[in-house]
Amino acid sequence: MNPGLRSSHHVDVSGANLQLDSFEELAIPLFDQLYNFAHWLTQNRDEAEDLVQETYIKALKGFSSFQLGTNFRAWIYRILRNTFLTSRKGLKVTMTVPLDFDEEEEGPEPAIERETPETLLLARSSHELLQKAIDELPVHFREILLLCEVEEMSYQEISETLAVPIGTVMSRLSRARQSLRNQLRPHSQQEAAPRIARGTNHGL
Repeated sequence: MNPGLRSSHHVDVSGANLQLDSFEELAIPLFDQLYNFAHWLTQNRDEAEDLVQETYIKALKGFSSFQLGTNFRAWIYRILRNTFLTSRKGLKVTMTVPLDFDEEEEGPEPAIERETPETLLLARSSHELLQKAIDELPVHFREILLLCEVEEMSYQEISETLAVPIGTVMSRLSRARQSLRNQLRPHSQQEAAPRIARGTNHGL
């Protein structure tokens, strides 16, 4: 944390310093994860850095409203996401695809096991291909895949981060995985075709 954030005035700031120390203890270990999330949202390194910096400033200013003992990670991720949504790029995204559209009409999806057809497909996909496919997803699908699969947040944490019901989290995650599958499947079939052809030639 920038030392300039600490007060240099010769007054009793023990309470403020204690609050800053608590904030740093909670926030600093999350820096890389927050930057990663910001980069996936903005798809631009400079914008991601600016977004993380603004998030830390807002979180520090509002830290007095945070209840110690509750989920700090979800709290600061929500600040980052809301900061993104009010940015120029974020506003452009929300004009094209509403992030909090109602998805509960279909009912909550059942809990999805880790070893699923889509996870097997992802495991077989190259990192570059997977990165490209995820980058092409709408931001509301991109963010939920990142929170679940990369940050390994629970449904409850994702619900707190996105400020949506758990049923919406499960439904949106299911749709995001389906969209990703649809993008990766043609590439997977193209890669499988030569192997099938080689297998057909056995014994000839």
